[in-house]
Amino acid sequence: MTVGSSKTIPAFYAGQSIFLTGATGFLGKMLIEKILRSCPDVREIFLLIRTKKELTFNERLEKLLNLPLYDKLREENFSSFEKIVPISGDVSEKELGLSVADRQMLVERVTIIIHTAADVKFNNSLKYAICTNTRATRDICILAQSMKNLKALVYISTAFAHLNKTFIEEKLYPPIADWRKMIEIAEMLDEHTLNIFMVKYLHYVPNTYIFSKNLAENIIQEYSSFLPCAIVRPSVVSPSIDEPIPGWIDNLYGPMGIFVGGAKGILRVGYLNKTTGQDFVPVDIVTKAVLVVIWKLGLTTSTTGSSTFVLNCTSQRLNTYEQDIQMLFDVAKKDIPFEGIVWTPHTILTDSFVQFYILTILLQILPALLIDLVLKFFGRQPMLLQLLRRIYVANCAVGYFSFHNWKYSNVNGLTLMSLIPPENREEFSFEYANFCRRNYLKNSSTGIKQFILHEDVNLLQLDAVKARNKRVYLLVRIIKTIISIGVLWIIYRWIYFYTL
Repeated sequence: MTVGSSKTIPAFYAGQSIFLTGATGFLGKMLIEKILRSCPDVREIFLLIRTKKELTFNERLEKLLNLPLYDKLREENFSSFEKIVPISGDVSEKELGLSVADRQMLVERVTIIIHTAADVKFNNSLKYAICTNTRATRDICILAQSMKNLKALVYISTAFAHLNKTFIEEKLYPPIADWRKMIEIAEMLDEHTLNIFMVKYLHYVPNTYIFSKNLAENIIQEYSSFLPCAIVRPSVVSPSIDEPIPGWIDNLYGPMGIFVGGAKGILRVGYLNKTTGQDFVPVDIVTKAVLVVIWKLGLTTSTTGSSTFVLNCTSQRLNTYEQDIQMLFDVAKKDIPFEGIVWTPHTILTDSFVQFYILTILLQILPALLIDLVLKFFGRQPMLLQLLRRIYVANCAVGYFSFHNWKYSNVNGLTLMSLIPPENREEFSFEYANFCRRNYLKNSSTGIKQFILHEDVNLLQLDAVKARNKRVYLLVRIIKTIISIGVLWIIYRWIYFYTL
């Protein structure tokens, strides 16, 4: 491989046609915004979008572009939206569900592929995970082979694709299984039969998501012999640190969902190792890293048999789960309070599953049953028990990652950042080691309130919520005092009775 001219990043993207999968996902939305705002001369962006819940792919695109995420772009360069070309398709279907005409259009015009699409649910069936995350990656590579002017194919993997390693280098590792055989088996067998053998297939990985992403990396490795490929491995993708809105978020997967449950006073116990470091990376940092990787790949002269460029997009500065959760709760109490809390924000963290299970029943399930009964009595829809069930499943899934520590090489990241032209560093640097963690968590809490919970974040409303929450804190103290007095009275009566 030899590196070409030091063309600036926006200049490189001028005239390029990009094919983006996963456009309606968290990272996909951010990539659309960043490309159109920071690389305004890009020719077009083809978005693979599937029909969903009675909405056509065009209606889904219209709904997507109305998000507050695009307000800045809408004000600065509204005409840039005309460069978006929706394509009907589905990564869970064979050959991406593309029509013959759309496929031919992509072959003729696309110069860059960004494959972010994936089903990130940990508890999906093995069949669905393989078809959506593994087979789709193969089909993307087959499509890329037909593109004569392809400059870069970037695959978004995960930093947790190789859990059997304690130190993850920026290189490719042997896969858990043969991806060709797994795709063949997934297409041939029904879900019930596959699930019976799932434990054997998964080997050392905890879920089907990690397994399918591990195999997909090997697909990219094989096709990189004749395609300009790169892999970006982000850790837990978290709210934006700065662009285009500090704290932008559109989902509550993983740790953020657990935090919200705790901040609302619903989640009283967490299955986490409180001393383990939490590795997260803001979504806008990942976005910049992806675009810089493409720029580097596009300016590199590839030769037959070239290796895959790999970037670990992870944090180099970790807080423990306990430190971050306590800081988030402190922010929720003093700065960005949540509405409708049912108890004071406090979550007991334990790495004992037995203790976690018992405390879940005592502190969450039983109170939830009581509250749902009260709601039902007053003619309202009971919902707390169902919510806690979902949180419980998510906590068990996330818990695994808190019981292990992984370290990551960042040599490629440091090299990439040194190559960014000086005039592009402010716009494209993905360095964030020196950020203020509390301010970041404060912005993240604001984003959760505003974009997920749709709560008012103006100062007057926040002051009103703080006042209401203080009354809840007082009520909690009164209840705890009554319970403590009651327990002491029972103990006193028990001692008195047996000393007579």
